[in-house]
Amino acid sequence: MAIGRNLAGLAGLAAAVYALVLRPRMDRWGATDEEVEDTYPGRELIPDGVRSSTMAITIEAPPASVWPWLVQMGYDRAGWYSWDRLDNGGRPSATEVHPEWQDLSVGDYLSAGSPAGTMYPWQVAALEPGRFFGLRGLTDLHVRRLDPAQPRPSAYIDGLWGFLLKELPGDRTRLVQSGYQSIRPRWLERLINFWIHPLVHWAGQTRQFANLKRNIESAGRRQPQGHKR
Repeated sequence: MAIGRNLAGLAGLAAAVYALVLRPRMDRWGATDEEVEDTYPGRELIPDGVRSSTMAITIEAPPASVWPWLVQMGYDRAGWYSWDRLDNGGRPSATEVHPEWQDLSVGDYLSAGSPAGTMYPWQVAALEPGRFFGLRGLTDLHVRRLDPAQPRPSAYIDGLWGFLLKELPGDRTRLVQSGYQSIRPRWLERLINFWIHPLVHWAGQTRQFANLKRNIESAGRRQPQGHKR
């Protein structure tokens, strides 16, 4: 009984630390108060969606140099710059811009190479060159893609994964990642939004940010001064 009470106490303490300390920090990693509170593009793309976490990073390169890295994302393309064994079939993500992967249109689908096989969860929902890139993931609870043109079923996961580029003085970019989510049933929405999504998203997004920053800034240093955009 004592062991059980101790374990329950530790679990309660861990839950409290997560809820009061870790989750609030993960939910706005690197973002300013203004970036968290500002209206974020794409609300109209997710019916009944609620604002998800907001994360941000400053990249020492202009938006025109950041944009090509975003639009070439996807399995069988440049990868996702995150945990390649989990989302890119174990293939290393690209470390340079590839011209052949720059053509992308609203409505196109981008896949991910998961351990369970290839998935097609992301549809290009917004494309404003140099400013905003939005990917919509609409699936059932088995992560099977649903048609956005059809009514959503009673159980689904719908979300916008957005990338907003803001130009800063000195040829720098503020990359702000946020979006909107709508999940049904409601109990699942509360479970995912509070306990699951912050942990999983933070682990993937911070790694993607770090790799993007390193790759983009390294590419900029390799460019001759006169050819920098």
